[in-house]
Amino acid sequence: MREPYRLVRARPEPEFEISVDGSPVPAVPGQTVGAAMHGAGIRSWRTTRFGGRPRGLFCGIGVCFDCLVTVNGTPSLRACLTEARPGDRIDTGGAAGGPVGGR
Repeated sequence: MREPYRLVRARPEPEFEISVDGSPVPAVPGQTVGAAMHGAGIRSWRTTRFGGRPRGLFCGIGVCFDCLVTVNGTPSLRACLTEARPGDRIDTGGAAGGPVGGR
């Protein structure tokens, strides 16, 4: 994760961890929950009501509802718009793959 920052000579604040369904996921200040999950290899974390098709980030700008998660007990937040904070507990309803080899 550090290599791209070196290329642009950025000096981001230290990374921190959030918890996604009990698994640690690294995040950097200003990053959304969805971006942190995607960066950790988690590509989908919920399924459609009909057909059970996987969903995760789709529009990335808060227009759709494909990336809904529960953050620190608050349900139905859009992961693409919710800024990750140190120690956040993200619950996907059990549909998420772990940070290694997510869906």
